[in-house]
Amino acid sequence: MKYSQLIGFIAALAVIGTCFMPWAYIASLQTEITGFKTMGTNFGRPGLLNTVFAGIAAILFLIPRIWSKRVNVIIGAIGLAWSIRNYLLVGTCAMGECPEKRPGLHLLLFLSIGVLLMTFLPRIPVKNDNKPS
Repeated sequence: MKYSQLIGFIAALAVIGTCFMPWAYIASLQTEITGFKTMGTNFGRPGLLNTVFAGIAAILFLIPRIWSKRVNVIIGAIGLAWSIRNYLLVGTCAMGECPEKRPGLHLLLFLSIGVLLMTFLPRIPVKNDNKPS
């Protein structure tokens, strides 16, 4: 795909942006959960690793070397796994309290899938060794 690296780069930056969006709202605590602000819960900062992996993936999308494309597949897979973990952790009911999922949580998952898909489609120049004489 011709624009897979650009799309992957933009998706990785969008993953970083969704970590600052609201992910869920817990009515009993009257708290809105984002990737970095989880006051009143024991979630920690679930968006931190998403930001790190998306930043590394964005840099690797820009490097035109075969090793960077191979490493990017691994980074994208780990980033998707962490996004699934966050989706399950933040969106799951606990002790009878079900949080209201916000669009940021869904966007995080879909954009992480997009980053991983774009890592499978690297643009690598192929040299033609069979030159007609």
